[in-house]
Amino acid sequence: MSQRTPLIRSASLAGYAELARLHGLDPEFMQRNAGVNPRSLLDPDIPISAMAVRQLLEDSALAAGVEDFGLQLAAGRRLSNMGPISVVMREAQSARQALESLCRYMRLVNAALLTRIEDYDDAVLIREEILVADKRPVRQSIEMAVCVLHRTLKELLGPTWRPRNVSFEHRPPRGATCHRALFGMPVEFNASFNGIVCTAKDMDAPMPPNDYRMASYARRFLDQALSGSDESATDTVQQVVMALLPGGRCTADQVARHLGVDRRTLHRRLSAEGTNFLSELQSVRAELASRQILDGNRTLAELADLLGFSSSSAFAYWFRKHFGSTVSQWREASLVAESSESKRG
Repeated sequence: MSQRTPLIRSASLAGYAELARLHGLDPEFMQRNAGVNPRSLLDPDIPISAMAVRQLLEDSALAAGVEDFGLQLAAGRRLSNMGPISVVMREAQSARQALESLCRYMRLVNAALLTRIEDYDDAVLIREEILVADKRPVRQSIEMAVCVLHRTLKELLGPTWRPRNVSFEHRPPRGATCHRALFGMPVEFNASFNGIVCTAKDMDAPMPPNDYRMASYARRFLDQALSGSDESATDTVQQVVMALLPGGRCTADQVARHLGVDRRTLHRRLSAEGTNFLSELQSVRAELASRQILDGNRTLAELADLLGFSSSSAFAYWFRKHFGSTVSQWREASLVAESSESKRG
């Protein structure tokens, strides 16, 4: 996948130092070791590497022996932590409209997180995906993102609101965690998506009017920031591919239509950046496959469906051709390598 380093507001780590100390960690040592400058946390709007934040959360969870470290960090989040976007969201007429604004401006908050809304009859599925270019785990980051989404919806819809379902693609924790306490319900693991399912009625219900006179200024500021973004065609295509892959719905024509251009224009833009659609499709598939195999318990058929293959045999053939081994051989070799690396560290 692209070598561009996605950025995230340093506000994402608000409360990290206190939580790290609570679990016996030295926050400054952990931050520097992961590539996060502790001084950058003094200003919530300073952009920092999303990859470094992801590594910091995973390292902290491992060092502290706390499987729900990301959840605990998200427990104190409020809508206001999102900065100017929170002002625009609060002026929305419904929770759906508020989340549509969040989806529009998300890359200004966290360029490594993709949030999308899908409708299924009387249910609304809100997916969260961490966009990464390697097979390292994203468990803490994705759990933190889904918890922040849950707290955002609860703040918009009121303290009595409950989702229909909360799901994670990775395997369940081995010990006791705060998942049920934070979400107010059992959580599904080894699921087909990361995110929350709500009722359409809740999402479309009118919210109490708010007199946020700064909303128009905030929206203008965000639109200017968005138009000045230097996001490449490659980055954009990767995001759309990741959204369309499940169910085999991802072709160059469909991606082009999603972006409002024709296939020839899509090809030209990617070619100008030294790549092509097939290369990006394969790259995203390889990244998702490696992550799911290492951090999930899916069958070949489930992996095939998630990655847009027509059958488990088609997926197995592609995997062997791309990685040079079977899924089980690759998983075993990767776990051995990961274990050796941890011992050296």
